[in-house]
Amino acid sequence: MPLTIGVLALQGAFGAHAKVVAALGATPRPVRLPEHLDGLDGLIMPGGESTTMLKSLERGNFYDALNTFVHTTPTFGTCAGCILLATDVSSPAQKSFAALDITVQRNAYGRQLDSTILTEPTTLPGGPLEMVFIRAPRIDRTGPAVEVLASRDEHPVLVRQGHILAATFHPELGHDTRVHQLFLDMIKA
Repeated sequence: MPLTIGVLALQGAFGAHAKVVAALGATPRPVRLPEHLDGLDGLIMPGGESTTMLKSLERGNFYDALNTFVHTTPTFGTCAGCILLATDVSSPAQKSFAALDITVQRNAYGRQLDSTILTEPTTLPGGPLEMVFIRAPRIDRTGPAVEVLASRDEHPVLVRQGHILAATFHPELGHDTRVHQLFLDMIKA
């Protein structure tokens, strides 16, 4: 039975995440309402604009349902999704689910013009990892239970804590499926 992976479909490249999940043999399901969380094996929270996402989540008790979900079920956040999972958010401070013991600074690598594609070392098998950064946040602090899987300029960009995986870059926009495969493997384990 294939895994059913929800992809928060409020904004961002949720379609690109769904394509990668499907290519890896799981069944993607768009999540636009709280009831769409029912029956999922895991959830991907894509990039986008975290403040805008929060506004969408404040309708119809969605924020509370998602908050409960991310604290109990495997969740993978990229870019804005990473911001929403963080314990502490700066530049400016904002509400978050505090499910991942990190401090993250919004748009720390600059504006859209400063977006870049890098290939950096990772602890994942298979050598260096392609990373697409678009108005990316920067992780400035990790708690003791957070495992750093990849870094950029000595700042973590891919981290894991228990059932939570987060990236400050967009693995769904690159050609490397290892980060999504790691998430599926986390769920199976």
